[in-house]
Amino acid sequence: MPQTKRAKRPFELTARLAFYIFKNRARGRKRFPLVTMLEPLEMCNLACIGCGRIREYKPVLDKMMSVEEALAACDASGAPIVSIAGGEPTIHPKIDEIVNALVAQKRFVYCCTNGILLERVLQEVPPSKYLCWVVHMDGMERRHDESVARKGVFKIAVKSIQSALDKGYRVCSNTTLFHGCDADDLHQMFTMLTEMGVEGCMVSPGYDFKDIPAQEMFLSRRESIEVFRKVLDKKKTRQVRFYNNPLYLDFLRGAREYQCTAWSNPTYTVMGWRKPCYPLAAEGHTKEIKELFDASLWDKYGPGRDPRCANCMMHCGFESATIFGALGRPKDWVTLIKEGALQKGGVGAS
Repeated sequence: MPQTKRAKRPFELTARLAFYIFKNRARGRKRFPLVTMLEPLEMCNLACIGCGRIREYKPVLDKMMSVEEALAACDASGAPIVSIAGGEPTIHPKIDEIVNALVAQKRFVYCCTNGILLERVLQEVPPSKYLCWVVHMDGMERRHDESVARKGVFKIAVKSIQSALDKGYRVCSNTTLFHGCDADDLHQMFTMLTEMGVEGCMVSPGYDFKDIPAQEMFLSRRESIEVFRKVLDKKKTRQVRFYNNPLYLDFLRGAREYQCTAWSNPTYTVMGWRKPCYPLAAEGHTKEIKELFDASLWDKYGPGRDPRCANCMMHCGFESATIFGALGRPKDWVTLIKEGALQKGGVGAS
């Protein structure tokens, strides 16, 4: 497959995010958002075997957030990055208005999608350096279609990625790893996507949502490290462009340790702010985002504090931890700047 020109990540995000972090630290804030996780609906046109959202939010699958409510949540958070997830965001009848409004505010928007309806949405949302489509990809054709429980989705997703790239959009992929993943198959997929010209491939282990019947599909922390050492083998992925920052990739390999900072990725859903974090709604939902930054809340959650957090290594909780950790380690901070890692900020959902 011939390699196409890959869109470059905007340097403006690096500068703005760095300034934003230092500004908040200078004001004495220990906890503040880097990314607003926005879920304007929980409905989806797929039933992926590892997805907890469509099961957790079954009573409100018909509920959709208004454009005004979505923008108000992003304003309340104030984060320079917005990751739009769900559910499947492209089902929302006004997703174009939400995305275009956030882009007009010069927020950096990462819109997660399975790709099925993406080409239709492209007609209403123009390319911008402030917008990146994040397409869910869990392997080559057989593996991917198995994970989403529908044949033909892989071909649609690849076609949508190519169409978006051809039209000048920024595009990334997002891959969630479970028991039984095939490292060779994933290496083939990462290589294919890199050659197509995506900005990078995001990776993360799945979270063991309690509402999913097949609990055996989830990886323990020890198993995740073993799997990622194979999947992230530098000899096999030398030509691959990963979007996650190198410190987080080292964390996945078991070479670094961090405490969760999921408070930096507050999640706003059709029921309000998910409390305490994206994968875990142990305390329901709240209308007040400030509750998500309370120190007493985070004394209870994270590995070693709550058994439900024991196996979590998701990027929404730990990629941002690498950024905050680097503030006290000049060498790590230089690595993040050099690799353009501040342009990511822990975006994405799994």
